[in-house]
Formats: sequence, structure tokens, C-alpha cells
Amino acid sequence: MPDSIDRRLMLKLGGAAAGMVLGARGADAQKYPPPSDVDRGRVENGKVTFPEWRSQADPKTPPPPAPLPPEQRVGFAIVALGRLSLEELLPAFGECKKAKLVALVSGSPEKLRTTAQQYGIAPENCYDYAGFDRIRDNPAVQVVYIVLPNGMHREYVERAAAAGKHVLCEKPMATSAADARAMVEACKRANVRLMIAYRIQYEPYNQRAARFVQEGTFGRLVGATMTNVQTVAPDGEKQWRHKRVQAGGGALPDIGLYCINTARFLTGEEPTEVYAEQFSPPGDPRYAQVEETVAWTMRFPSNFLAQCLTSYGARDDKHQRLNFATATVDMPNAYRYQGQQLYVAQNQGDMDERQQVILPQKNQFAEEIDHMADCVLSNRQPRTPGEEGVQDHVIMEAIYESAKTGRPVKLKAYEGKDVFRGPPLPPEG
Repeated sequence: MPDSIDRRLMLKLGGAAAGMVLGARGADAQKYPPPSDVDRGRVENGKVTFPEWRSQADPKTPPPPAPLPPEQRVGFAIVALGRLSLEELLPAFGECKKAKLVALVSGSPEKLRTTAQQYGIAPENCYDYAGFDRIRDNPAVQVVYIVLPNGMHREYVERAAAAGKHVLCEKPMATSAADARAMVEACKRANVRLMIAYRIQYEPYNQRAARFVQEGTFGRLVGATMTNVQTVAPDGEKQWRHKRVQAGGGALPDIGLYCINTARFLTGEEPTEVYAEQFSPPGDPRYAQVEETVAWTMRFPSNFLAQCLTSYGARDDKHQRLNFATATVDMPNAYRYQGQQLYVAQNQGDMDERQQVILPQKNQFAEEIDHMADCVLSNRQPRTPGEEGVQDHVIMEAIYESAKTGRPVKLKAYEGKDVFRGPPLPPEG
């Protein structure tokens, strides 16, 4: 650069002369105007904030992240290093603001060692399943996140609770309503929090759809079609999801559960009746123990009807459509890990318009993990506690019964909204 100062020249000039040169440069810097409040921002309640810098014509920018210092974050142990853990959960901790990864549990020594090195987990914070109970002696671990096959959830939730650790458990919560209830009771006895990882309830687009329903934005929600389907490899029977003892069922508890839980979450209501049909291709070893396809209808107290389809035999599609009195809301990719979209079709004056609603994308896994961390820090009930998971098992068992008998099945009626959920979340950004 033309105005750069040669290091060798500085050494020759000596300290005093060098100070004169640098002092001159410093004096030049004083000629710049001081930064304005818009550029500098300010600190409020321990967070850096900036005044709005764009006009009303542009969307507002979100505030800067305000993560807790590492020593104040809640420590999590991840139990099982399968695809979900390695592809989604461990990377999500990089976006968490209140949680941190401190321990790993795996039955594969090589995978455990490799993953621990990648994420900076100390060897003493790595556990195999036989030694899992030693986690009680690790004060760095405050929450255990269970990511095992469904049939193992109850055992490890109960062991984590006995070790005095709070528990975040993947969905489906268990393989039966009876096991799910036992898990709730075990956590109550141990005085620890139990949360089920219903990531959709922490996802901004589905949260916005719930606001449409509950605030009556487009009038009454009349009906919905909810589809969650995907295909399985030809030798899919080797997967744990196709073994009843580990999975508890096929497409219904694995991916159809999203339709059940989201319909309940959107309305805040509990279904009063279900009717279902089920199919599996004869002779296909993938479906010797679990079902391929289930279609069912749920009726709710407001007479909202949800028509749902789940399958392991149809090309990947995770779409929901909500039919309101005055608008149609389409949500492609509603249940995906990312890429949600939301379109509203309604009459505007003399025009029939379809507009896209664009919201800031957030990592669903980071959001749910941070929610659990916040519940630990504030000692409060999670939004999706164990009781929420129990109710989904009750509904799934009614769906299987209806598919078996060919008749509708009545469910217990509940008054009020969100009867199985904890305190509401703040509005989505």
C-alpha cells in the first residue's frame, strides 16, 4: 500500500521518531466522525441491540444472537450416534444459545472415539451402554437426550431419571401408551423434567399456521389434508424401523405421528374420534412385522376434520393443506428438517391472490434443544412434556384398532386447549 510504513524504517527511526509517526496517524484518525447510534448500537439487559436501519419498505432484520456464555449453558449428553444424531443433532449445537454438548453415549467404540474427537468431547465424558449409569457422577451433564430406537426409550429414560438427569426423548416416545405413562411417572418420582422432541412445534412456519387457526385469522378451520410419506430401500427389513420390538409399528409411529401431533398442535384440541384403514404389500419382507401404509381421519370438538396419509411406499412428500372458511393455506415440506414454505390463497377485493409468507428460517433441532435448556435454567415445564407423548400413543392405538376392526373408534373428550402441553412459547420471529 502507498501509505504503509516500512517495518525496517521504523526500527531505524527508533522509539521516539516512530511514536511521532504513529501519533500523526492517530491524529488523522480523529478526523473521522464518531459512529452514530444506528451504527454503534447499545447494550440493553446484557444484549447488544441496534436501531432499525432500513425503511418501512423493507423487512426488519432480526436482532444479533445473544448466546449465554459457555459456562452458563446447560450441558447435554447425546445417547446413540445414529444418522439423526450425527447429521442433525450434533451440528445443531453450533446454533444453540443456551445449550452445549458435553457427553456422548454409543455402543460403537470406534464411532464414539471419532465423534468425540470431532466435537471436542473429553474421553472421560464418553460412555458405552453398560457404563451409562456412571453419568450420575458427571455434574457437567444436566440433560440426557435419548435418540435410541423406540423400543429402548423407556429403559434409558428411566435410567437417566434414576441418575438425576433431566430427559429430552425423541418421538415416538415409546412403543405403547403403557410404557409412555411409566416414563412420565419415573421422571416425576425422580423430580426431573421430561420433554418429547416434537420439533415441529418449535418450527416458525408451523407456529405461524397455529396462530392462523387459534386467532381466527381466516375464520374457522374446516379441514386439513396431511401427508407424510417416503420410500424404503429394497432390503429395508434390515433396518430397526422394520422390527416391531424396536419400532413398535411402521410408517404410523415413525412419520405418520407428525400428522397426528401437528393437527393437535395447530388446533390446541384433542380428537374425539378416529377412523382408519391400513395396507401392506403381501409377501414383502419389509412389512412382515410392521405396516407400510395407513390412512385415517380424525374428528375434533370444533368439527375440524383432518384427513391423514402415511406410507413407506410412496415417493417422499411432506405436505399439509389447511382449508379455512376464507382462505387456503398450503405448506409444502411442512414436516421436513428444513425448507418449510407457506402460501395463503384468498380473495382480495376483486382478485383471487396466492401469496407466499416468508419467515426467518431457524434450525428446528437447535430451537427444541434450547427450549429444553431454558426449562432447566428456569425450572419450568417444557411445552411438549411426556404427557403430550402419551396422548399420541393413545391416538395411535385407536388408529390401529380402527384399521383392524373397520369401525370408527371414540376417544376420551377433553375440555379446553393445550391440555397436555406446558406454558406457551413466545410468538415466532
